[in-house]
Formats: sequence, C-alpha cells, structure tokens
Amino acid sequence: MPKKLVIKVTAGPEAAERCSQAFTVAAVGVASGVEVSLWLTGESSWFALPGRAAEFELPHAAPLPDLLDSILAGGRITLCTQCAARRDITEKDVLEGVRIAGAQVFVQEALAEDTQALVY
Repeated sequence: MPKKLVIKVTAGPEAAERCSQAFTVAAVGVASGVEVSLWLTGESSWFALPGRAAEFELPHAAPLPDLLDSILAGGRITLCTQCAARRDITEKDVLEGVRIAGAQVFVQEALAEDTQALVY
C-alpha cells in the first residue's frame, strides 16, 4: 500500500457525488495513517474559504465540514494557484492550514516514491 496519497478534486456542488467521494477518500486516508495531500481545483476551490463547506449538501454523505476538518487536522490541503487567481482568492482569504501552490508542486508530490495519485 502506498505511504502517500495525493488527491485532486476538480468538482464542486455541480458534481456533488464526485466531490464528496474525493473528500471522503482523503479523510479515510488520514484516519488510516496515510500521508494525504488534497488539492482543491476548479469549482472545489471555493471550499478553501471559511464557511463554504457548510453550504454543501449531499444526502447520505458525511458532512463536508467534518471531512475538511479531519483532513486539515492530519493531512495537507492545497488550493491551486491558477484556480485561486481566477476566483480572486488570496492567502489571507483561505482557511487556516490551507496553502496555495501550483502545478509544479502537484507534479512533485504526485511523482514522489510510494505515492498514489487520484483525480476526482
């Protein structure tokens, strides 16, 4: 089993099941002791902002704020640089613990030894 898990979520409320799956897999990875790096891109970028996860609803799914909190507590969350810029999101706007980084960092993480990368 890989020691690191890099997950890129590209979907937001418009593809709620896919979005929820990415956060759920990331949270389960953290709970399992795997090193997790979750990347927010596209419409999922908005979840880097305070309060936005609370607006997300999907029946029979774990609440997104709870998943987000568990990932932040034991893993890393990164907001894509270009996605942030397109939405006028800056470092001062995001939740504590969320960093903003670009494709070079994503590629570096995804290609690291003993790493599995998933895209939702």
